[in-house]
Amino acid sequence: MKDKQANIDAQGYRANVAIAICNQQGQLFWGKRLGMDAWQFPQGGVKRHESTEAAMYRELHEETGLRPEHVQVLGATQGWLRYRLPRRYIRKNSSPRCIGQKQIWYLLRLIGHESAVDLASCGQPEFDGWRWIDFWQPVDEVVAFKRGVYKRALTELNHLLQRT
Repeated sequence: MKDKQANIDAQGYRANVAIAICNQQGQLFWGKRLGMDAWQFPQGGVKRHESTEAAMYRELHEETGLRPEHVQVLGATQGWLRYRLPRRYIRKNSSPRCIGQKQIWYLLRLIGHESAVDLASCGQPEFDGWRWIDFWQPVDEVVAFKRGVYKRALTELNHLLQRT
């Protein structure tokens, strides 16, 4: 069950983790949002008093069904990467008001078999499909307001993939 108590900082950014999962060929897991024609990496909020690593493993399992034994952590971004939400997505009556997300990005390698992916592993799936795509393809395919943060994250994480 997702935590409804958002972890929002004083500037209005919700703490979040994003997860780029690569296969042995360096392609990335790309999830299709449930009932939509929208694609993104697994991601989700960091609960209060939860480390970003713990949040990453929780979200990994909730959204993909993968467990720690199915993946190898290659690394993470050095700090928070932020994006603002378009005005139409900002909930005006919520307190505290969330104007965007700040994310720590993790790069994982799938070391188990891809049959371990189970999009229905929790009661409320985020995705109803997935595929492997080229490393830089998400920058062009993700919703426009996330493109900058995707480019910054993949640029920072790319060297980790090159070392393995």
